Amino acid sequence: MRHDIEAPALSDATDPDRLFTSVDPRDGTTLGQYRITGATEVSGAVERARSAARWWDKIGFRGRRDVLLEFKKAIAGEADSLASLISVETGKPHDDGFIEVMLTVEHLDWAARNASKVLGPRRVSSALPSMNQKAILEYLPLGVVGVIGPWNFPAFTPMGSISYALAAGNAVVFKPSELTPGVGMWFEKTWNSVAPGHPVLQVITGFGDTGTSLARAGVDKIAFTGSGATARKVMAVCAETLTPMVAECGGKDAVIVAEDADLDKAAEAAAFGTVLNAGQACASVERIYVADPVYQQFVDKLAAALSRARPGPEDTATYGPMTLPRQVEVVRRHLRDALDHGATAVMGSLDSVRERSIEPVILKDVPDDSPAVQEETFGPTVVVDPVRDLDEAVERANGTHYGLGAAVFTRSKKRGLKAARRIRSGAVAVNSVFSFGAVPAIPFGGIGESGFGRIHGADGLREFSRPHAVTVERFRAPLALFAVDTPERDMRIAKRMFRMRHAW
Repeated sequence: MRHDIEAPALSDATDPDRLFTSVDPRDGTTLGQYRITGATEVSGAVERARSAARWWDKIGFRGRRDVLLEFKKAIAGEADSLASLISVETGKPHDDGFIEVMLTVEHLDWAARNASKVLGPRRVSSALPSMNQKAILEYLPLGVVGVIGPWNFPAFTPMGSISYALAAGNAVVFKPSELTPGVGMWFEKTWNSVAPGHPVLQVITGFGDTGTSLARAGVDKIAFTGSGATARKVMAVCAETLTPMVAECGGKDAVIVAEDADLDKAAEAAAFGTVLNAGQACASVERIYVADPVYQQFVDKLAAALSRARPGPEDTATYGPMTLPRQVEVVRRHLRDALDHGATAVMGSLDSVRERSIEPVILKDVPDDSPAVQEETFGPTVVVDPVRDLDEAVERANGTHYGLGAAVFTRSKKRGLKAARRIRSGAVAVNSVFSFGAVPAIPFGGIGESGFGRIHGADGLREFSRPHAVTVERFRAPLALFAVDTPERDMRIAKRMFRMRHAW
């Protein structure tokens, strides 16, 4: 079933060399043409954003909250239209696109409603030597934030930066992936409908050079989502001007299944995490470590769950095709290498990798140094290995350079929390998968090859702010310690008070 799609605003450029084409990955149908934004145009967008940021800052938390909630209503009111656009640009089923819109709106709503509480001025305690000072801490906007978004979740992921950056008082210049430019343009058009004449959110389209231009255009921070290799290139550009950056660079998420786990629940959750967006998610389930006594039982249940998954171009399919064509070869390479080095396909085979879509594949006995274990596969495949106990499971889960998310399944919440704290990652779910990404109040991000910095939650708001400290003298200091010539009496008293406070 195809839903009506409101076409995004296309480029008005006439030079064909300055245009690129967006296509539907399900059948190659042309969706539209978009401008390749050059360096001069990018700089112009940043200058307009800087001017708009002054207005945005001036209206304060309450004013920004009201505008952002109107923005939220406009997105929610046209959720079907946006979901359809997500669907045709990524190939995912319409309902998956709608869920993405739902998550996007929830995060925007939380950021709008909580920015004042998190970032607003508050009094903090003073130390004894400065007892006469009132100390105030607040978080001020950075100015202009450049956001470079991915193609796999073209609404939810970049809006995880955009929403929090806007709520913190910044203007945003957003470069969507060249595979999903229409979603970015849709957001700009919707913003302009609620805040006409105030380009606080602008969209620029193009390829890597456009992103490079954005990083060089004098923005106050870059929020990047993509591969580690591309992140390193963006960081090198940012380093030229000491422009700070937050990077979310993917993962190799592991699921741990303890001997006492609810195996039906664990298998269903792991199956969902494996085929989520055709495995094209930074927090996809790519590795599973199962306690040996229940290993075969779990594998059977996982295979049964995945046997119900059906890829295809229809909205009724479980998941869609591979959005990025060259990713198909990455999945094929990982499978071939694993099988050539002794792995066994419990479900699926190399023949599961087709031209546009990939059937689910379960591998076992994969060497730990295999790309299928150590590198991000980004496809609907999963490695399942037995382990002696939770200790070995945690050790194996921590055995890659990635550290984004993970999950632990056990009937004992105490054991689950204990294991979760030992996993080297930015977030862990106990008895579910990816639930941490759906909770607006908690931060999301990784360590190691998965990147640095945080979006979402209070940490996400502070990520796009700068702490600003102010002290106000309440009364004249009783001891003149901060003077050109400190009186001997004052110094003697201060030393005695210091020793009484800290040395006795």
